[in-house]
Amino acid sequence: MTDSAAPAVAVADRPATDLRTAIAGLDLPTPVMPASGCFGPELDQLIGPDELGATVTKTVFEQTRPGNPGERVADLYTGMLNSVGIPSPGLDGFVERVLPRYRAWHCPLIVSVGGVEDADYARLVEGLEPHHIDAYELNFSCPNVSHGMVGVDPVAVTGILTRVRRVTNRPILVKLTPAAASIADVARAAEQAGADAVTVCNSFPALAIDARSRTPLLGNGTGGYTGRGVKPLALRLVHEASTAVGIPVIGCGGIGSGLDAAEFLIAGASAVQVGTATFSNPDAIPRITRELQRFATTQGLERIHELVGTLRKPHGSTWEEWS
Repeated sequence: MTDSAAPAVAVADRPATDLRTAIAGLDLPTPVMPASGCFGPELDQLIGPDELGATVTKTVFEQTRPGNPGERVADLYTGMLNSVGIPSPGLDGFVERVLPRYRAWHCPLIVSVGGVEDADYARLVEGLEPHHIDAYELNFSCPNVSHGMVGVDPVAVTGILTRVRRVTNRPILVKLTPAAASIADVARAAEQAGADAVTVCNSFPALAIDARSRTPLLGNGTGGYTGRGVKPLALRLVHEASTAVGIPVIGCGGIGSGLDAAEFLIAGASAVQVGTATFSNPDAIPRITRELQRFATTQGLERIHELVGTLRKPHGSTWEEWS
């Protein structure tokens, strides 16, 4: 349930909760930002720069990429399945044609970085360094020639992140995959190798089938499942990661309302990213921000960070994860 009409003003004579948030050395006006690949500068006529905590670009690769063939997106019951393949203009195309449009937003800019080979990440970041990027988000959730999906292997995460850290002093976020056997182990490896924050999590590997034709709905076969249906799964991963590391966690997965965002903060996230909700409602991020502020204000919170990590242990719980 949403509260799209809720204004970002005082509730019952209480002052509105201050949404300003600090993540990995970045000062954000709100803790709500888009997820990589789900928001572009073409929306500048609909959303003002002060309505975003930060902008996050689509994942950039060093070389140009066409993306996957055939059907790329399937609309499912409580979410979306996609296998876009991350088309990219390459480093030069990004710097020349895409970066100036993102800069026009005048809010913190996080560039998502991908790699086909392990060495690609550091080379790409080094190529971006002269352009004064505010922060990088390393996409360790997509297939890589050297290691398959990098984010499932703490050793691979450590190796690539160590290389990247050598070429930049700017904040580095690491986007993790739910396919990891232990999100806590991978998050710890990222922290120890120099990450300033981790984003939990990317899409869930999944398959959708057309029973009549007996073929996958997507041209590439399997894809990444996102949307409302993954929220409980993502919440658990955020909680596990946030209790395993001392660096901030950015929560992502099925957020469609201010209450959803609040749940991620309570689970341990310091900020959130919104993805699938923006496809059906381009103004989802400012709406979610207003709803989050209204909720926090009714809770009597002065600053939004007071909500972070406040999940209470169930009475009489014997769950191992709470120990």
